Order: sequence, then structure tokens, then C-alpha cells
Amino acid sequence: MDLALLRTFVTVHRAGSFTRAAALLGLSQPAVTGQIRTLEKQLGRPLFLRQARGVTPTTIGDELAHRAAPHLDALVEIAETGLDEESGVRTLHLAGPPEFVSLRALPALTPLISQGLALRASFGNAEETLEGLAAGHHDLAIATARPRGELLTATPLCDEEHVLVASPRWAARLGPGVLRGGHVVLEQLPVVEVHESLPFVSRYWSAVFDSRPAAAGAVIAPDLRAVLETAASGAGLAVLPRYLCEGDLRSGRLVALLDPPVPPLRTYFLVVRTGTLALPHIARAHEWLLRAAVDW
Repeated sequence: MDLALLRTFVTVHRAGSFTRAAALLGLSQPAVTGQIRTLEKQLGRPLFLRQARGVTPTTIGDELAHRAAPHLDALVEIAETGLDEESGVRTLHLAGPPEFVSLRALPALTPLISQGLALRASFGNAEETLEGLAAGHHDLAIATARPRGELLTATPLCDEEHVLVASPRWAARLGPGVLRGGHVVLEQLPVVEVHESLPFVSRYWSAVFDSRPAAAGAVIAPDLRAVLETAASGAGLAVLPRYLCEGDLRSGRLVALLDPPVPPLRTYFLVVRTGTLALPHIARAHEWLLRAAVDW
């Protein structure tokens, strides 16, 4: 049996789509379709059920994928290890939220540079990051959403606590007990956020106040570091990850407006294309980040 046909088959099985598999393999969709048909003729059984949106493996297709995939991944590992030895340097393309990648992931991976790893970073939201990873633009992604399907494999990396903050000037204007009603706070303070939909404030309000925010953003800046600086300058309240604002809380530039018994959390996931952890440079970075995250 042709290994190229098996590689295409496993990629389609993981991608759930001829179109996505073609992009990952660098082939045209008709070429992928033709290879799957050839393999089905050789086996005398259908491997996929064609649907309006993608394909679903048959029982035989599932069985073949589960038997073949580990061996194909092992062959890729052997080939890539040889490339590592010849080139000496491998490049890792990492994607994720700009603040988290900049302040946590990249510094954590820096020691691997001396071991022959080159780093390239891309920034984006969870949807953009996972789409880019699935399309083969990235090797490793950090996302705040767990992907569905078998094309991508996610491992929980760490949780981040969210804190409701404002400058000392605004905090001083709030009377005792006013924070018991979320809408009251929004009526008194402008809101600084990363998007018009107020994703951080809305998540906080839902978890802590069991309500939805009633105000629009006074300042919208699509980077949490800009939100922090704007809030610290006195523009209004913001909801920020604790790791990002911890130093400003200690110095007094920002004040935590509330200390709920159960603070809102958001989980980060470390995501790869299924099977690519067989590649040494991806596996090394993956393991390094998981180790570093223990202290995050």
C-alpha cells in the first residue's frame, strides 16, 4: 500500500474535510479526492461518508486511521529528526494572545534558543489562532477555547484569574457596598475594554453579579496592555488578568475593586495539530511550556 495514500487518508481523517486536508498537505482538493478514491478502490471499502460540510469516517475508516496513524507519525519523527541533525536549527511558529505570548510564553521558551530552536510569533484571538494552526501556518498555539474534532489536540496549560480594577482616584469615589450591584458600578465608572462587546467585563459580571453589563465601553483598545495603562491613567474600570496587573496592584497604580469568594477564571490551552508532537522541536517546546505553566 502506498504510504503517500495513507498519509493523505490520515490527514483527511484528522481534518474532517478534503479542503482542509489539501491545505495541510499542500495539494489541490481534486488531488486529495483522487488519492482517497484510489485507496478506497485498493481496499474495496468506502473510508468516508461525504456530507455537505466535510466528511465522516466509516467504521472501516476509523479502524484504519487508528491503526495507521501512530506508525505514520513515527516515520515523520524519524525523518524530522534527521533534518534536525542536518540543519542544526529548527523554527517553531507559535501563535496566541499578544499579551500572554509576549509576557509568558516567549520568555519561557527563550532557553531553547541555545538548543537550536528559532522562534516566530504570531498574535490573534482564539478563532484566528486555531484556524491558522489547522491550516498549517503555526506549529503550536495558545488559545482560550478548546478546539473540536480530531485535527487539533489541546492540553490545558493554566488558568488565569480576572480582577476588576480601576485607578485609585476612581476607587475612592465608590461608597461602601456599592459593588454589590454590578450595574451601579457601571453607571458611575467608564469602562475600558478590548472590544465593543465587552468580553472581559461581561464574563466577570456574569460570574460575580449574575447579570450583564449595561454600559458601552468608554475606551476600546485591542490589547490588554493598552487597557491596563489606560485604566491606570484614570480612564475608568477594567477587568484584567491578575498576572498582567499584579505589579500595578502592589505598587498602587491600580486598585482591585472587589475580592469575590470565587474569582472568575479563564483556561488557556496548548494546542497542536494531531500527530505533530512526534516532531522533536514541537514536542520540546510543548513540554517546556507545560513545565513553566506550573508556576503561572
